[in-house]
Amino acid sequence: MHPILAEHTKPFPRTNRLRDDIRSFLSVNGCEKTAEHCMDVGTEARRIALRFGADPEAAETSGWLHDISAVIPNGDRIAVSRELGIEVLPEEEAFPMIIHQKLSVVMAQQLFGITDAAILDAVGCHTTLRAGSTLLDQVLFVADKVAWDQPGTPPYIRELQEQLNHSLIHGAFAYINYLWERKHTLKVVHPWLKEAYEELRHRV
Repeated sequence: MHPILAEHTKPFPRTNRLRDDIRSFLSVNGCEKTAEHCMDVGTEARRIALRFGADPEAAETSGWLHDISAVIPNGDRIAVSRELGIEVLPEEEAFPMIIHQKLSVVMAQQLFGITDAAILDAVGCHTTLRAGSTLLDQVLFVADKVAWDQPGTPPYIRELQEQLNHSLIHGAFAYINYLWERKHTLKVVHPWLKEAYEELRHRV
């Protein structure tokens, strides 16, 4: 493990059962709510994967892992990312929360030994999606939005669910388009989100 991660995380008991170890890691590090969210996203990702023909095991695993970087305080994320050799885009420096998707990739590798590139790639774009997204990328992206981790009902959920009746891409675009229509209210528009929007709007 990189020393910067050792500085920012507490040791946790390991069982060699990934789901249990991720829950334990997040709970020991004071992120019990995130632990519940990650478990919920894993369950939803499996369900969506089965519906649309993606690998359910990979989908569930990516869901468990996607927000493990929540243990890194928002104010430290840019410095930690740079220490880990992660490219920091101007939009991420301006709004550090959004770089958590990249941080989760490195933490999945270094803390949990994840080597599956498809899982890591999905984790790495679960907030913004990206151009050229894979089926697994789309599964995790949508699962994260369905398994809402804020109070109340997601304002976009009805449209997203309706569009999923057409295809997974339609569902993913429903959320991206929801953001795009409100982009003036966003702190930043991540370039990956913009690229995903431009690509998917021609496919739906």
